[in-house]
Amino acid sequence: MIVRWNPIYRCTFKDRLSHRYEKVLPGIDIFVCTANPLIEPPAMVINTVLSVMAYDYPSEKLSVYLSDDGGSELTFYAMLEAARFSKFWLPFCKKFKVEPRSPEAYFRTAVQPLGEPFKAKEWSTMKKLYEDMKKRIETTTKQGQLSEEIRQEHKGFSEWTFVASQYDHQTILQILIDGRDPKAVDIEGQTLPTLVYLAREKRPQYHHSFKPGAMNALIRVSSRISNGPIILNVDCDMYSNNSQSVRDALCFFMDEEKGREFGFVQFPQAMENLTKNDIYSNSFHVMKMVELPGFDGNGGSSYVGSGCFHRRETLRGKRYNKEHKADWKNWINKLEVRESASVLEGTCNVLASCTYEENTQWGKEMGLKYGCRLDDIITGLAIQCRGWRSIYFNPKRSGFLGVAPTTLLESLIQQKGWCEGGFQIFASSYCPLVNGHKNIPLKLQLSYCPYMLWAANCLPTLYYVTVPSIFLLRGISLFPEISNPWALPFISVIFIHRAYSLGEFVLCGGTLLGWWNDQRMWLFKRMTSYFFAFFNVILKLLGFSQLTFTITTKVADDDVSQRYEQEVMEFSTSSPMFTILATLAMLNAFCFAGGMKRVIVDVQTLVSEPFILQILLCGLLVLINIPVYQGLFIRKDNGRMPTSVTYLSIMCALLVCTIALY
Repeated sequence: MIVRWNPIYRCTFKDRLSHRYEKVLPGIDIFVCTANPLIEPPAMVINTVLSVMAYDYPSEKLSVYLSDDGGSELTFYAMLEAARFSKFWLPFCKKFKVEPRSPEAYFRTAVQPLGEPFKAKEWSTMKKLYEDMKKRIETTTKQGQLSEEIRQEHKGFSEWTFVASQYDHQTILQILIDGRDPKAVDIEGQTLPTLVYLAREKRPQYHHSFKPGAMNALIRVSSRISNGPIILNVDCDMYSNNSQSVRDALCFFMDEEKGREFGFVQFPQAMENLTKNDIYSNSFHVMKMVELPGFDGNGGSSYVGSGCFHRRETLRGKRYNKEHKADWKNWINKLEVRESASVLEGTCNVLASCTYEENTQWGKEMGLKYGCRLDDIITGLAIQCRGWRSIYFNPKRSGFLGVAPTTLLESLIQQKGWCEGGFQIFASSYCPLVNGHKNIPLKLQLSYCPYMLWAANCLPTLYYVTVPSIFLLRGISLFPEISNPWALPFISVIFIHRAYSLGEFVLCGGTLLGWWNDQRMWLFKRMTSYFFAFFNVILKLLGFSQLTFTITTKVADDDVSQRYEQEVMEFSTSSPMFTILATLAMLNAFCFAGGMKRVIVDVQTLVSEPFILQILLCGLLVLINIPVYQGLFIRKDNGRMPTSVTYLSIMCALLVCTIALY
C-alpha cells in the first residue's frame, strides 16, 4: 500500500518549549464526550475527566468540558464528586509525579511506597478517598436514582425537574469549577482547572446528529467560557496516560518554522485491556506503527475521533493562510475580563439549543461535519482540503489508553460501523479522489482509499472462502497443478505475502499467536462486518434504509471478562454474523472432508495433483475456524455458540453442499 512508502516518525523537545514559551502557553479546552450512563459508567467517565484535569500544565489555562448526551443526573452527580476529589488528586499527582493520572488506572497498578512513612500514609489516604468516592458513585449508579440528600448538594440537580427523557430536555449547563474564581483552589491553594458539565438541548422533532452535534455545541459554548485556541477531544473511555501530551502537541503548534501550517495533531488510540495475544485483533499494531506514520509522510494524518488536538480556528472553518501567525500573548489578554459563572450559565444555554444551527453552516463548513458515520474522517479531510497540514504523533508512552471490545460480536459491530462510514464516504462527494482533487496531494488521496474500500473487500473474500471449497467437493480444479510453472505465481504470492505480514506484525510488537489471531479476525471481519456494511451502504444509496449509530458497551459480566482474559472466543449471543461464520465454517469442513475422500479414493487424482492448492486453501480455512467448531460442538460454558445458530448453520451448509453435488 502507498502508506508504506514514506512513514515519518516524530519526536518532541518539551524542554525547549518550556524555555521559550512557558509564560505565553495557550489555553487548552478539553472535550470529553459520553452518551449513555449504562454503557459508559460514570465512574469510568470521571476517571477520564480527572486524568485530563491533572495534565502537567498551568491549571489556570486548562478547561475541561464534559458533554453528556445521555442527559443523566447520575453522570452529573459523578462530575460533582470528581470536582471535589480533584482538590486532593491534582496536588497529589504533581507532588509525586503520578503516571497515569487516572486514579483507577494508577491505583490498579501502583504499589504503596513503604520506604517513607509520610509518603506511604499520604498514598493510603488518597487511595481511600478515591475508593470511597468510587463506591458512592457506583452505588448510586446501581440504584439508578439520587437520594434527596444528594439533590440538596448542588443547585444543578434542580434542572432535572424539567427533563422529560434522555431525548427531550432543555440545555443543562453547569460550571462546577470556575478557574477564574479566586476561591477555586485545591488543598494547597493552587488554581484548579475550569470544569463544565453540558447536556445540550434535545427535542424529539430535531435530529441531534450524535457525537458531531455534541462536539459542535461544545465548540460554541467553550468559545464564550474559556475560548482556548487549542481544543483536545477524547472519548470518555480514553483516559490520559501521559501527563506531558499537551506539551507534546504544543511542540508542533508553536514550532517557529512550520507550526503555523498545522491544523491538528493526532495521537493513536491505544487499548489498555488487550490480552497477550490480542484474541480480537484490537491492538492495530501495524496500523499505528506503519500505516498512520505513512499517512503523515504522504501529506498528513487522518483525524480518528479521539486523542486529537485541534486549532480552534480550523474547527470554525478557517482556511490556511501562510501569512497568518498565532498570537498566543493576545489570547491571554482577552481572558483578563470575563463574565461570572452564573451569568455564563444563563447566556450560553442558547448556544447548545437544538434550533441554534438552523440556517447556519454548522455541520457543513463549520465544526464537525454531519451526515456520515465517520464524521471524524470527513472533518479531518475537510481541514486538510482547506490547506492545513496534520501531524501523527506516537510517543513511547501512549498519550491515551482506552477500552477495547471484549467479545467477538462487539468487535465485529464496531468494525461494521467503521466500514459503513468509510464506504459511505467513498460513494459520496466527500470521496478523497473528488473532494481532495487539487486540494491535497494525490498520494494522500490514495492513502485514504484502501480504508474507504474496506467494505468492498467482502466480495473477493467470500469468493475465496466458498467457491474453491465447493468446486473441490465437486471435483473441479480451479488452480494449476503444483508441477505446472503457472502455479509458481500463486505459491509465491501466498508465501511471500504471509511471511512479510508475519515479520511486520512481530516487529511492531505482536506475538506469533497474536499474528495468527489477527489473520483469523481479518477473515471473520471480511465475511461479516464488511459484508453487512457493504450492503447496508448500497441499500442506503438506493433509499431503502438508514445507517444507525451504535455505542459499544464498556462493561462486561465477570464470566465474559474471565473468558476474554483466558483468550476464549465469546459466541454467547444469537446474531446473523455468527450464523454466517458458523455456516461458512461448516461448509469448509464438509468440503474439506469430501475433497480428502476424493483424493484418497482416486489414486490418479493424487498423482496428477490438480487439487493440492484447493485442499491447502480449504484446510487452512478449517484450521482458522477451529474456535468456531469448538463453540459449536465442544464447549459447554456460557460462551458457546447458541444451539439455534448451530442447527441453522449445519442445515444451511448441508443445503449448499447438496445443491453443489446434485
